Amino acid sequence: MSIDVLGYAAHTPTDDLSPYHFARREPCPDDVVIEILYCGVCHSDLHSIRNDWGNAHYPLVPGHEIIGRVLAVGTAVTRFKAGDNVGVGCMVDSCQHCDACEQGLEQYCEKGTYTYNTPDRHNEGFTFGGYSEKIVVSDKFVLKIPEGLDLAGAAPLLCAGITTWSPLRHWKAGKNSKVAVVGLGGLGHMALKLGKALGSHITLFTRSPGKEQDARDLGADRIVLSTDAAQMAAVKGQFDLIIDTVPYVHDINPYIPTLSLNGTLVLVGYLGGLEPFLNTVPLILGRKSVAGSLIGGIAETQEMLDFCGEHNITSDIEVIKMQDINAAYGRMLKSDVKYRFVIDMASLKDDK
Repeated sequence: MSIDVLGYAAHTPTDDLSPYHFARREPCPDDVVIEILYCGVCHSDLHSIRNDWGNAHYPLVPGHEIIGRVLAVGTAVTRFKAGDNVGVGCMVDSCQHCDACEQGLEQYCEKGTYTYNTPDRHNEGFTFGGYSEKIVVSDKFVLKIPEGLDLAGAAPLLCAGITTWSPLRHWKAGKNSKVAVVGLGGLGHMALKLGKALGSHITLFTRSPGKEQDARDLGADRIVLSTDAAQMAAVKGQFDLIIDTVPYVHDINPYIPTLSLNGTLVLVGYLGGLEPFLNTVPLILGRKSVAGSLIGGIAETQEMLDFCGEHNITSDIEVIKMQDINAAYGRMLKSDVKYRFVIDMASLKDDK
């Protein structure tokens, strides 16, 4: 029997989100039924409902930073039980047999299923996300939340956390690494926290002089004003890894000279064409790289959550009611949040 659910959805690219009733699928033997307690708010949610990427299907229920409590499990589920605190990130399914899946990199599966706005192999519709009361997910894509972590603060770890953790791990950031972060927002503040906890020397590139104390509180060892030519020249050739978290088109050329020999700049926040064009001269002369990275696989995400549990790392958040989501989007566009909104899904009861 399907599960009736209340959530918030957009019905056109110009709509505000509003209450929407829909049905979750009847649970399969390998499914976990989850009561959603908190859901983080990601820039991707806003891009999706506005159809900025041209692939929106309406009605669209966003949300892929989900923290919840298990209500029930299927007969084939052994890793979870009713009452467990769990998480669901950006994926709820993948083919499980392609090269990416076999490497534990389900985020690169060409037949993967995202948590919302993706064809659902269980029915003829599209997936609905975490701005809702409940979700039904295959146990392979459910994550264990370490005991002691603040549940609301843990929600953005399912996207902002893993999006920055994955490149830190892939490019082997550690105690001898010099890592820089471009941008201090939802992604950037997590990169600072995680990079520092891994033992790296952390630098923040920012265009805003007033962010220095906040950056230091989050773990930055140094702050470089990217609009100051002298400060940029002073860090030429220093960084093994630069994690660029800026979510809109911007010039990455000024950062390339600050990479060390064999250094890499990784784009994690922006999807689209670069403007102006990338100058390849400093890349070639220093065997430097510009790369991209997308969230992380399920095993890597669990690794990140366990690491956060050991080091008591969560996101800096502002908890909001579901009814305040449209105002929160407006504030997010103005960077008026430190550093991530998280919806208390108990507030949905006010719409019943």
